[in-house]
Amino acid sequence: MLPGRLLLQTASGHLDRDTASPLVPHSNPDLPRSDNCKGHIMTRYILGAAVVAAILPAAAQAQSFDGPYVGAQIGFNHEDASSGADTTGTVATDGERDSFVGGVYAGYDHQFANRIVIGAEAGFQIAADDRITGSSLSNFSIDPRYSFDLSARAGYVVTDTTLLYARGGYSNTRARVNYTIEGDAVSDVRTLDGWFVGGGVERKITDNISARLEYRYHDLGEGGDDFERHQALVGVSYRF
Repeated sequence: MLPGRLLLQTASGHLDRDTASPLVPHSNPDLPRSDNCKGHIMTRYILGAAVVAAILPAAAQAQSFDGPYVGAQIGFNHEDASSGADTTGTVATDGERDSFVGGVYAGYDHQFANRIVIGAEAGFQIAADDRITGSSLSNFSIDPRYSFDLSARAGYVVTDTTLLYARGGYSNTRARVNYTIEGDAVSDVRTLDGWFVGGGVERKITDNISARLEYRYHDLGEGGDDFERHQALVGVSYRF
């Protein structure tokens, strides 16, 4: 460009972009330099806010196993009962039965140290067609009506959406028992108290809904009578 043209353009205040200094940023040549600086500052604030917004959901998700919840579950139920001879003359007998079971539960979890979960839960269950029949000599049978349990669980969050846990607590079953003593048929309702242990895995589906798979072993025997229960359960929970 000729020196005369450069001087003329400088004097008129309209400098071509091609002649602008490469050391000075010009995002918009029609704006003063102070406005360009403000634009760069605003851009930095916007980028910083985007980074914070991306971090916050991850932090919230890491606390996803905290608070009260309710749920429903179904599964497979295997029960094994045996009764020994006693002073009343009951004939020794035993039997077992497979059935389906369903129920509801409610609990509360507290998550701390990012990965540790401690909680308590109460549950209620009813099984279908689970009457156990033993020896024909004693006409022994036991028909569980319903069960409930109280338990505590402790778990570790292996990912932001997956919890591995162990469980243990009190188990109670109400059952009708039938048997024969010296030719006389006897029927009564008994309360079977015991304990249970188990473990499982729970995985978040959404922020409030999760699914779990769990195994439980119950021991409800007393005296000379044994009553064991094995369960494989699938549950869906809603967390408030």
